Amino acid sequence: MLDKSVLDQYTTTIGIECHVQFKTKTKLFSAVDNDAREAPANTLVSHIDFGLPGALPVLNKEAVHLALRAAFALGTEPQKFSKFDRKHYFYPDLPLGYQITQYDEPIILGGAVEIEVDGQKKTIGVTRAHMEADAGKSTHPTGTDYSLVDLNRAGTPLLEIVSEPDMHTASEAKAYVRELYLRMRYADVSDCNLYYGNMRFDVNVSVSKTDELGTRSETKNLNSFRAVEKAVEYEVKRQIELLEKGEKIVQETRGWNDAKQQTFSQRSKENAEDYRYMPDPDLPPVVLDNPYIEKVKAEMPAMPDEWRERLSKLGSDRAQTDTLLEAELDAPEVNYLELIEQNIANQAFAKQLANWFVNIEIPARRDEKVLNPGKNAERLAFYQAVYELVAGGKLSSTNAKTLITDVLAAHAYPQNVAQHAEEQGFIQVSDEGEIAKVVTQVLAENAKAAEDVKSGEAKAIGFLVGQVMKASKGKANPQMAQELIKKQLGQ
Repeated sequence: MLDKSVLDQYTTTIGIECHVQFKTKTKLFSAVDNDAREAPANTLVSHIDFGLPGALPVLNKEAVHLALRAAFALGTEPQKFSKFDRKHYFYPDLPLGYQITQYDEPIILGGAVEIEVDGQKKTIGVTRAHMEADAGKSTHPTGTDYSLVDLNRAGTPLLEIVSEPDMHTASEAKAYVRELYLRMRYADVSDCNLYYGNMRFDVNVSVSKTDELGTRSETKNLNSFRAVEKAVEYEVKRQIELLEKGEKIVQETRGWNDAKQQTFSQRSKENAEDYRYMPDPDLPPVVLDNPYIEKVKAEMPAMPDEWRERLSKLGSDRAQTDTLLEAELDAPEVNYLELIEQNIANQAFAKQLANWFVNIEIPARRDEKVLNPGKNAERLAFYQAVYELVAGGKLSSTNAKTLITDVLAAHAYPQNVAQHAEEQGFIQVSDEGEIAKVVTQVLAENAKAAEDVKSGEAKAIGFLVGQVMKASKGKANPQMAQELIKKQLGQ
């Protein structure tokens, strides 16, 4: 176990390459279905994917369109000129003997992603992003002496996003990949299904005691935010332990064993010259004109940062806003963000709506204890009625939560919310005489707490109010209860 004083002597540097699968109907260069999730092995292939002699690739126009959307989502503009290259390496799942990618003139240069860790904002630079065709998949069955190759993924359209080495902690790396996920989803570039590999991360980590970067390792094909975080933590400790023993770090490609929470060596890391890049002679350059770029720019939806800015006006913190952002992706038909923004002129109601969504409706939907959202107008009318009861002092916040939870689980909005709340016993009692009787009873049963209030113990009055609420089954107006407690105790 490394001492913290030893860890603090090293600076960690992290860069991340993220592979995003475009949500096109067909592959990047062949007219074959791009959805290989449940397909039997080697059924979604063509002569182009097999690399048969004379097979010529044809660029998928929709992939270019999605690459432009990704550029804007990354806070930059697409390059007007880009080209495809051949990256040569020899592996059974790459029948062409090369990967079609973009090397020195990619479709995206620059960009930035803002993250927040422990309340501190930081900007992570994007070096570049380029289009490329994925390779196939090799599997190595346990206990056998052979490998299997599935070419269903061969030719899948990818965008590889390369960050600057601007991250220095595992928390920053996790925040960065999570923000990339949100941006690509909101830009509708990819489904980003981590389980099916629609979004994968290669994490480069190095440590050094000086300003000079250390030798890096690359842990490939991570498919969860937590795996990114844990892989960085493991690599930092592994590398520092080696250096402390006087050993050298080997530049290599490593894998991740999620069960053991460890990285493991796979192969030595190649350099660019090892791939013998050359322009692809079968594909013309991609040339974009201003009208097309502006057309795509105009169709872009609001990005996560824009939503954070809008919701910050309500006092929503980043965690609350991110809960809304992610929930909307999971169930776009619920329109959380749209409903909040529609009512932003009434800030008090909009803020309450956001709180109810985050603390009641979203958890209920996750537990599948909620009705279908129905029409926005009907749903909004229900929440407005509940809000008016709360604002009018007729419904406590606790009873409002119970009312909303019960209605969501009942799969039907009540026609008259006030009447329904009355029938269910949720309406607060504001009759001073009735509450005074309950207060008298509570003070008699809690003499010590009553004496504490008289002695100036502020917390004790909160306890007594709670007892009044309990005795009245949540019906007593808590503010009136507090006033009556003070009055009866002569405060």
